[in-house]
Amino acid sequence: AHPGVVAVLGLEAAAPGECELSRLLQDKLQYEMRLRYLKHYFPIDYTVQVQYEEVLRPANITRLRNGTVSELALRYLWFHVSSQAVLRIREVLPEKHPSWRYTQELAWLFDALGEEYSKYQQTDVEEVVAELVKVVHSAGAEGRRKAVRPKALLDNCLKVMRMLFGAHC
Repeated sequence: AHPGVVAVLGLEAAAPGECELSRLLQDKLQYEMRLRYLKHYFPIDYTVQVQYEEVLRPANITRLRNGTVSELALRYLWFHVSSQAVLRIREVLPEKHPSWRYTQELAWLFDALGEEYSKYQQTDVEEVVAELVKVVHSAGAEGRRKAVRPKALLDNCLKVMRMLFGAHC
């Protein structure tokens, strides 16, 4: 096979580092932990304000897949949206909050995953994904916003992660 073709095919399968980190994240995102740190330790019905594009559900992934977006691009999008979700939650937590350390550990795992994705340029992913990632990182308040519970953000993160990494890892 042509070397270029192999490189492209290689991008589709999750890298060993991605798999390892996704396993560590899955451990951290177990239901009991999400429940304790992202629901019980917050006031009842507490929400954080996020942009619409910062909510990534399995249905969004299915729609993008049907629009023939590559698996790599989907993982790249999931990474950016999920690490942003962790940041959104951290922004509202004082250091003394019982969930602070938990979200810190999640942030470290996402930072490590960021190293895996740092080699990709926005030109490596489909334009629709590059645009979504841009919106997620444009801290502009001009985007449409919605109130989401912290646990719901990371429930989505886990569900989508299982969709994207389940077969590859």
